[in-house]
Amino acid sequence: MAQQLKNITLKHLLIDGKKCIGLKFYPDKVLHALIKQLPSPKWSDTYSMVYLPNTYANLDAIMKTFKGVAWLNGQHFFGKVPRPLNEKAPEIDHYRKRKLTKGYIPCPEDYLQKLEVRKYSLNTAKSYIAHFEKFVNHYKSMPLIEISENEIRDYISSLVKNGLSDSYINQAINSIKFYYEVVLGMPNRFYSVERPIKKEKLPEVLGKKSVLEMIDKTRNLKHRCIIKLLYSAGLRRAELINLKIEDIDSARMLIKVKEGKGKKDRLTLLANNLLIDLRKYYRAYHPKVYLFEGAGAEKYSATSIAKIISRAAQAANIKKRVTPHMLRHSFATHLLEDGVDLRYIQALLGHNSSRTTEIYTHVAVNSIKNIKNLID
Repeated sequence: MAQQLKNITLKHLLIDGKKCIGLKFYPDKVLHALIKQLPSPKWSDTYSMVYLPNTYANLDAIMKTFKGVAWLNGQHFFGKVPRPLNEKAPEIDHYRKRKLTKGYIPCPEDYLQKLEVRKYSLNTAKSYIAHFEKFVNHYKSMPLIEISENEIRDYISSLVKNGLSDSYINQAINSIKFYYEVVLGMPNRFYSVERPIKKEKLPEVLGKKSVLEMIDKTRNLKHRCIIKLLYSAGLRRAELINLKIEDIDSARMLIKVKEGKGKKDRLTLLANNLLIDLRKYYRAYHPKVYLFEGAGAEKYSATSIAKIISRAAQAANIKKRVTPHMLRHSFATHLLEDGVDLRYIQALLGHNSSRTTEIYTHVAVNSIKNIKNLID
């Protein structure tokens, strides 16, 4: 039987202004021994990998040293140039510039860069960074490349013992897998780490009368437009924040949702009643780029939208906590109760799978009301 080759991924690095060759690999005694035979190998804490100056002689030495021992994965190296450390995207820049407490280990630079290159949403990036830094600081004394699946299982077990939610644990696993599999380009790992079984919770839904009461009790024109949009178009909060003026297609009575969840575009409904209010709003507020803008023509904040919904619910005397996403759930449920085909609702919501949309069949009450109760 042929011997299975070990795996080393080559990377372009720019360290102290000098081009370098980075080598990423699983912890392995044979590879560690061979690394020491290379010309002046060094370890980068920033990138968590071994590196050498990028010269033809060093590249040739790498090829000869690992020939027949390891497969050299050059997909991230050949034909590409190193990314300078000063090329920073503003969304992630906060994590580079922040002040750290003594002894705290930050997220590696290549992790941040990969989030930028892949254009992950800011919310996802924040979640990944926060979870991965907790993991890194749990094993402060160990280089990341030396952390094995046993240590990762122990870490996940500690989260379970501390009573953290299934969602939290799944996000932690995803952040760790992102580093080893996406950032380092290693084969898929940690599938043997048991994930929590996802709980099927029914969505929280408001009655149509309650939603209309929230709209009616909201006197501020801008706030009323926000509530109407979330409900009548089934938008996520982030999608509403990113809406631009040209995304309102009054000729076709549609709203263009660009790069929603999963970077997907879709069309959804524009209500006549809403369009009337939007035209009044536009004349009164004169937004420049985004449909709803805060100070300085910046995007409206997610926190402000949550407060608008909460105040409207209180004004409508709704006792339970109401969130922006609850209006999206209500949109889907009320359409289903009105007899709209589930496939159309799936398209309006932007769901990949019909199974995701089918959850609303469990909260739609029309069909349930038609069932005669056994004791009546």
